[in-house]
Amino acid sequence: MIGNLPFPDRDTVAEKLAALSDADKSYLALLMENGAQDDNLLAGLRRHLDLAAASRFLNSLKLENLGLWIGTQAPDRLQIRLMETARSSQNPAYQVFRIGLSRSGGLEKAYPPAP
Repeated sequence: MIGNLPFPDRDTVAEKLAALSDADKSYLALLMENGAQDDNLLAGLRRHLDLAAASRFLNSLKLENLGLWIGTQAPDRLQIRLMETARSSQNPAYQVFRIGLSRSGGLEKAYPPAP
């Protein structure tokens, strides 16, 4: 922590999720490796989805691709929390993100159904 702000803050994470360049993906992948940063990652994700929900134009393809990418990259410990975040709102931004997250199959890989 730097001062009273957690590092990285939710706005920084939200910016990285919005841009999702190769450098941003590397940054986010490193962030996901550290379990101590899970709350910051999820706060940034919620911020990004809230900003997308409030925007005039919903880039549904970009949000779906974000869900697909993060679901594929996130470690097992994050899969349930990601899905909870995706289901926390009925706003179309959250719904489209949830579609991509579901398509990633991350939750099923982390918690396979019992035979």
